[in-house]
Amino acid sequence: MQENLVQKIVEEVLQQVLKNQSSPPHDGKIPIGVSARHVHLAQAEVEQLFGENYQLTPKFELSQPGQFAAEETVVIAGPKGSIERVRILGPARSLSQVEVSWTDAMKLGIKPPLRISGDIQGSSSVTLIGPKGSVVLNEGLIIAQAHIHMSPEDSAKFNVMDGQSVQIKVEGIRPIILSNVVIRVSERYRLEMHIDTDEANAGLIQQGTVAEIVQHQVNEQSIPVKEQSPVVAKVEKPAIYHYDKKLLSQLEVLEIDAQEIVVPKKTIVTALAYDKLRELNKTLTIRSE
Repeated sequence: MQENLVQKIVEEVLQQVLKNQSSPPHDGKIPIGVSARHVHLAQAEVEQLFGENYQLTPKFELSQPGQFAAEETVVIAGPKGSIERVRILGPARSLSQVEVSWTDAMKLGIKPPLRISGDIQGSSSVTLIGPKGSVVLNEGLIIAQAHIHMSPEDSAKFNVMDGQSVQIKVEGIRPIILSNVVIRVSERYRLEMHIDTDEANAGLIQQGTVAEIVQHQVNEQSIPVKEQSPVVAKVEKPAIYHYDKKLLSQLEVLEIDAQEIVVPKKTIVTALAYDKLRELNKTLTIRSE
């Protein structure tokens, strides 16, 4: 309860700060940020790796408001190898997650899935080693899918919606097209596209390069109602949906048509899922068991 309260307060403060900031002029260009391998930790894992009541130390701020690269690093280890000095990004989250490139994964001897950040259910396991101990994550290692952070205002300007996939063109020495780049919309976000080092190397992309949306890929959310068959159009949405998986992310919230989503007490609900629930005016009910 206390963690949820703190998270809500932080979100409200960030939203207020962003409302007072002027948005950069929209010229169709999206700045690209290259994300190297990194780790997000829950507070429980922070303490297991660095000691009881340990708090992450900010090293420098990241492009997204409230996010920072920490002074602390860990070793990530797999069946075939390990990688040292992997940076932790703060603040502490509700669940731990490790993001690597495919090249990193081959060094570790693991084949993690390509996922949107926060969607770790059924992902690969990995071992984290810190100065005070080690942690084995049964799931949490992913290759992050290329995505674009943007505010609702930017979303309107680019005519895209949260969860939508787009095709991106990057000009430069080696021009490339990236498909299935996912749009992520929140009042907490600043406009920036995130790719990993493998994708950057493929296009000789450096920090500061810009991208352009060249195609809005069709998905279920963007199909106009008039194009649906009469049978589908007449189906009523269920009032309540009982969700029984271990993690509820924004993608599941988008896919569930019901106005009320009921989850078990043990289900982890991501911060982006809460954002999407509020945006869609949906109700989340925690089922006591």
